[in-house]
Amino acid sequence: MVDKPMSNHRSRFPFSINKLIFWSLISLAVILFFFVGSPPSTATTTTSSSHSRRSLRGGPQWQTSVIRSSTPSNPKGLRVLVTGAAGFVGSHVSVALKRRGDGVVGVDNFNRYYDPSLKRSRADLLTREGVFVVEGDINDSSLLKSLFKLVKFTHVMHLAAQAGVRYAMKNPSSYIHSNIAGFVNLLETCKSVNPQPAIVWASSSSVYGLNSKVPFSEKDRTDQPASLYAATKKAGEEIAHTYNHIYGLSMTGLRFFTVYGPWGRPDMAYFFFTRDILKGKQIQIFEGAEHRSVARDFTYIDDIVKGCLGALDTAEKSTGSGGKKSGPAQLRIFNLGNTAPVPVGKLVSILEKLLKVHAKKKVVAMPRNGDVPFTHADISLAKKEIGYKPGTDLEKGLNKFVTWYLAYYSNESGKKDRLSSW
Repeated sequence: MVDKPMSNHRSRFPFSINKLIFWSLISLAVILFFFVGSPPSTATTTTSSSHSRRSLRGGPQWQTSVIRSSTPSNPKGLRVLVTGAAGFVGSHVSVALKRRGDGVVGVDNFNRYYDPSLKRSRADLLTREGVFVVEGDINDSSLLKSLFKLVKFTHVMHLAAQAGVRYAMKNPSSYIHSNIAGFVNLLETCKSVNPQPAIVWASSSSVYGLNSKVPFSEKDRTDQPASLYAATKKAGEEIAHTYNHIYGLSMTGLRFFTVYGPWGRPDMAYFFFTRDILKGKQIQIFEGAEHRSVARDFTYIDDIVKGCLGALDTAEKSTGSGGKKSGPAQLRIFNLGNTAPVPVGKLVSILEKLLKVHAKKKVVAMPRNGDVPFTHADISLAKKEIGYKPGTDLEKGLNKFVTWYLAYYSNESGKKDRLSSW
């Protein structure tokens, strides 16, 4: 797709409430971007040498680490900047890229949305794999400019974001800061460098919002977000279109569907269900209207990684230079799901089987917190264009997650088990 809107199903009412909300988000993001700046780092303090190297940027040792990490071992390898590299998806993608011979530099701010020690453990593993992770915020323009001055990145894999649907009700400004202002700051840097990198970024299945047509197709309307998180991800897609149209940035958006697996996020249901079942705590299982099951298109992390690499490998070059566009640039959006929704009750049953523990369950009505009753991905476009083909069913994937979870948390005071291989 070249220089066209990513969806043909826009609202017929140009001044609808949905668009008012969208432009309000953009306005707030601009205010934060130009006047607020980056928040203080919330990362925990550590005395590890790898943490020190990540934090003390700008010096000769730091520059050497960035250049070494960005150098491909494969002569035809990519040079990729991965934002959110210490996150769940970001760490897996970084390892996969490095192992196939690409040069990789990571950026992560190690925020406290969930336990930073898990992010630190991922970062330590990345260090062992030869991936240097810079500790910093994507809203820090000077940091990004420093990195692009040192390295001519061919691609950016943008995975840094404030995640979570429910948390948006507690801390809405964090979503504007990261998902909108941070994205704009990154694109501002990318548009100005020469050569411009091709950009692949994480959108979300949440953009489908209140859409009732299944499976969700990239052609479906996405102007009815059910949460602020979804609204910021939709705003990101519109912002991407703008920078593609004006500056010639090659842009590929990936709508992830409920990613799970080893080294996952503790705020996800499969993760905290496992924790609470093992502790003998009661778990709540949501049900929709008329007692309908809540279902998710659970997608295993290895399948998501293959989709990310497929998007990077098929991304065309950007067409701009120094902020000026010379011709139409590639613009794409893909669903990355498993295309096999599973009721949450079934998820719990599989966990009970794998953990060999009976769960204390309580079925409750789904609260109005931004969650949607079901997700279901149509992946035909991703299959055709980037060769995406998920191959992990839920029980197989959860078995791998449970194996990792038990190993990681069985020895909290030790390092050997916690730093096991991927």
